[in-house]
Amino acid sequence: MSNRDKYMPGPAAGAEIQKDGEKWTLVLTRELRHAPEKVWTALTDPASLREWAPFDADRSLASVGPVRLSTVGMPTPIISETRVTRAEPPTLLEYRWGENDLRWQLEPLGDGTRLTLWHNIDRNFISMGAAGWHICLDVLERFVAGDPLGRIVGGEAMNFDWPRLKTEYEKLFGI
Repeated sequence: MSNRDKYMPGPAAGAEIQKDGEKWTLVLTRELRHAPEKVWTALTDPASLREWAPFDADRSLASVGPVRLSTVGMPTPIISETRVTRAEPPTLLEYRWGENDLRWQLEPLGDGTRLTLWHNIDRNFISMGAAGWHICLDVLERFVAGDPLGRIVGGEAMNFDWPRLKTEYEKLFGI
C-alpha cells in the first residue's frame, strides 16, 4: 500500500475568513517543519508546483512579471494570463489566479516556517476552496519533506475525503 493510498486529511483547522462586505478572503495558516527557503522553492518552481498545486505555471513565480497558470484536474484546463505582482524571496509572494488574488507569506518559526495564504474567493465557494487548499497544503508538506504523494486536485480529491472537509469548513466558518 503506497503512502498515497494511506493518506487522509486531518480535520478542518488553521483557517478563517476575513469579510469585507461581499469580498471574502480565505486565510489558511500552516506550520511546516522546513526552512522558508525550501518552502519558497516549492511555491515558485514550476516542477515543484506540478507536485502539489492546483495549477501549472509556465515559468518560475520567483520574480515579478507575466505568467500563465493552467488549472489541472479538470476536463478542460482553464488558462489564466496573469502576473506575479510581488516576489520577495523567501518571505512574500503575490499573484493573481483568474479573478482572485493570492498572497503567500513565509515566516521563520524555529527550524521551520509559518506559511499563511490569503485567497479571495467568491463566498459561495469559500468552503470548497478551504477543503481544496487543505489537501494541497498536506501534499506540499509531504513533497517538501521528501515523501511526495503526488498532486491531488480536481475530481480526484473526492477520493481523499474532500466532501467531509468541505462540510467541516462550512461549520467552522458558520456558513
